[in-house]
Amino acid sequence: MAKRALILVEGGSNMLLHVQFIQAAQRLGLHPVTLSADPSHYDYLAAEGIEAIRVDTENLDALIRECTRLNSTYDIDGITSAVELFYATAGKLSRYFGLPGPNPESVERCCDKVTQRQILAEAGIPIPGYRVATDATDVESAAAKIGLPVIVKPAVGSGSTGVRLCRSLDELAEHTTYLLGGKHIWRSSPSILVEEFAEGPHYCIDIMGNDVIGISALDFDGPPHFVYRECTYPAVLTDDEHNHVADVSLSCLRALGLGWGPTNVELRWTKRGPVVIEVNPRLAGSPAPQLVQLAYGVDLVTEHIKLVIGDKWNLRRSHSETAAVRFLVPDSDGTLDWIDGLSLAAAVSGIAEVKLFLEPTTPIVRQRNCLDCIGHVIAVSPSFVQTKAILQHAVGLIDWSITPFSVGEQEKPAAPRDPVPAQTVPGKR
Repeated sequence: MAKRALILVEGGSNMLLHVQFIQAAQRLGLHPVTLSADPSHYDYLAAEGIEAIRVDTENLDALIRECTRLNSTYDIDGITSAVELFYATAGKLSRYFGLPGPNPESVERCCDKVTQRQILAEAGIPIPGYRVATDATDVESAAAKIGLPVIVKPAVGSGSTGVRLCRSLDELAEHTTYLLGGKHIWRSSPSILVEEFAEGPHYCIDIMGNDVIGISALDFDGPPHFVYRECTYPAVLTDDEHNHVADVSLSCLRALGLGWGPTNVELRWTKRGPVVIEVNPRLAGSPAPQLVQLAYGVDLVTEHIKLVIGDKWNLRRSHSETAAVRFLVPDSDGTLDWIDGLSLAAAVSGIAEVKLFLEPTTPIVRQRNCLDCIGHVIAVSPSFVQTKAILQHAVGLIDWSITPFSVGEQEKPAAPRDPVPAQTVPGKR
């Protein structure tokens, strides 16, 4: 009898989530196979004997041929991706092979931030004022019409890549030059979104199907960039606020034609109430699924795979705790000399995990996005106040040293986009 296989299209920069998909597939008795344009990107799978097969993942016909070939060896039970850029592709493959999957057209519309905003605005859903620009003149004109400060970002992308708050014309010109001057990698024709800066607490809403599983509060380091600092489940909201956020989020799904599988909605609570920043037709990146499981007992990755292979999922909460993560982010570029205190932090009661992504002597060049994180600390307890105190205490035990680059070293390459965790220390919760 042939092995039942789960096909994963790429793994992206979020290696942790990719590994979670593989481990969940194995627990469900599936043989995970990753299709990638560059299998060497996933060297961490080789040690576990997990297949990573070379194929042009930008070419749907090539993917169909490879899946057809694999289907002669395995029984392909499902096809999906943990990567937003390939989620629509996975949906097209699933449709071709008659397997469960998201509507790829809806996913593609959602992944284009301009199209997404047009659809949400037509549905009467509150969003920031915005304009689309393709050159520096357009950007300046758009900012003048909206009024500074503005958020400037690529129309397609994720992980806060290329996103910046511009408070002056000089900052606007500087960031426009960065985006259009060859430093930013565009996957399509350059298209820039200039939008009103919606000020207020930032919330992320995790939805499976049409069920709101959790609402988290997300904090960033100081502007002008949006680098994740801390995420907490659940967000502290009144019942009315929770219901309002949930209603706005579900209205986004209806407008965009989503509602199959996972969706992640980001919004800010402003003076005019919830304002939707963006809708992501996928699971939130790691460690959000891990936090959801710690807080509520719902394994989003496993339940998503069950849906992909046609099994019945279980979204019932088994408990209610407060789980939070603090991201370890360097405040300068240079060489990471050492990092201490990981074991001490992990030994703090209530700490679920301490994870470091880089080995000492690694050069660090900050990207001003989610890739700047060099590790994280996760805490969980029955209360918000207790979890925050545990997290603060544990993070305070960790210290590191970064030696600035010498003259001529500033152009050293950044750390790998898919770093294998150098050290994972389970907590003692």
